[in-house]
Amino acid sequence: MIVDPLEIAWRGVIFTAMTNGQSDVAESKPVSYSRVEMSVFADPQSRNIFGSVHGGWILRQVDHAAYVAAARHAGKHAVTASIDRVDFRSPIRVGDLVTLCASVHWVGRTSMVIGVQVDAEDLLSGEVRHTTSCLLTFVAIDEQFRPTVVPGLERETPEEESLWEAAQLHREQGRD
Repeated sequence: MIVDPLEIAWRGVIFTAMTNGQSDVAESKPVSYSRVEMSVFADPQSRNIFGSVHGGWILRQVDHAAYVAAARHAGKHAVTASIDRVDFRSPIRVGDLVTLCASVHWVGRTSMVIGVQVDAEDLLSGEVRHTTSCLLTFVAIDEQFRPTVVPGLERETPEEESLWEAAQLHREQGRD
């Protein structure tokens, strides 16, 4: 097996960035600052062999929404370091309006955990279903594609504090 030294270096950078502690920057932003809601129509080209929307198409939309939340919070570009959790709860049908809500749940020194909730709306009946929940980790990068420090995160509600604690616990458990 041939090992690409650039890939090893990049993985080392991401791992180092993800393992650093809470941001040492005094500046912080509230969760609401970077919250994003995006909607997209599930057209026939998104269909899988079973006639519902392909999971890969959903993950692409999730990654887009999570990127916007991460970049808004960081004030810089960010890259997907990992997709930590995906829960497909129910299928999305072709013709549904898919709405993704993304927000920052936790920040470290250079990394951010982003939560994304996906809902599908039947445009004719008005029925809205929660279809997918995801957690992703993004790392903010500078112009030379190196990890860069992100602002702290102000939690303003008990729910935001609970999401912070859950993301922190998830990260700690993932290090074992």
